[in-house]
Amino acid sequence: MPLAFKHLRLPLIGSPLFIISNPDLVIAQCKAGVVGSFPALNAREKEGEPIELERWLQRITEELDRHNQDNPDRPAAPFAVNQIVHRSNSRLERDVELCVKYKVPVWITSLGAQTWVNDAAHSVGALTFHDVINNKFARKAVEKGADGLIAVAAGAGGHAGALSPFALVQEIRDWFDGPLFLSGAIARGDSILAAQAMGADGGYAGSAFIATEEANAVEGYKRMIVDYAADDIVYSDLFTGVWGNYLKPSITAAGMDPDNLERSDPSNMDFGETREKPKSWKEIWGSGQGIGAVHDVVPAADLVARLEREYLTAQDRLAHTLGWTRA
Repeated sequence: MPLAFKHLRLPLIGSPLFIISNPDLVIAQCKAGVVGSFPALNAREKEGEPIELERWLQRITEELDRHNQDNPDRPAAPFAVNQIVHRSNSRLERDVELCVKYKVPVWITSLGAQTWVNDAAHSVGALTFHDVINNKFARKAVEKGADGLIAVAAGAGGHAGALSPFALVQEIRDWFDGPLFLSGAIARGDSILAAQAMGADGGYAGSAFIATEEANAVEGYKRMIVDYAADDIVYSDLFTGVWGNYLKPSITAAGMDPDNLERSDPSNMDFGETREKPKSWKEIWGSGQGIGAVHDVVPAADLVARLEREYLTAQDRLAHTLGWTRA
């Protein structure tokens, strides 16, 4: 486990949620003792206005610095910025420069691995994690300089893989001994401990954080996370051209049958383009399969506290079963 992660309250990264992750949520996650993150592209910008991403980075950095000065015995966890490393991201080079300027401690890269992005992060002592859905992509990411990996297994929210977490972690651990976090239905403390038992260093959770007070999600989306469960999730590539998990009720509300969705048309998809998509698709909401564990909309700090209680309880339960004493 990297030194920067040694003092986390829980071995957990709050995953970067498209549109939803904002400075309020990231700051709350970090203060609560888990890594908070956001996609750089969430900082939307308008021509002629100050660079929004820089404003976000400055605010997060300053607020966490103040927290650490006021709470030397309970410092905040580091924060992370997610970069979409894809040819369609015209902001990538500029956004990387800003992350270097503000010495962002953890970088998460998606949809492509680029050596120069990893080199930029390493120039300021940052750690880079690349999210992968299979062993092939994991090897490519490490070859291009990633320090760690996010194994995105079946059941993860948004863009997700189809492999069992047992298979994915097992195959990666056959050759990689660096930092590894598991994504896929991580919504209870038990799941974080299970990820560690499989060989990961911790969990990577997103959907549960949608139902928090700080999250930039509409009330209907938050209530759907609370009210529904794994049976209400559908796996489809129709909406972005990349396979992912979505809430069936939001698809139904958009006038489609979630049980009879068509495949995407690759000729009409270009991830990251700013062209207008059908308006109804903006209200089709991603979610992982773990939401059955989410019963209320709460502050992020309360969610982390619940996860910690469950994690410790699971340790005690396992200790009793195996006859050993938890450290």
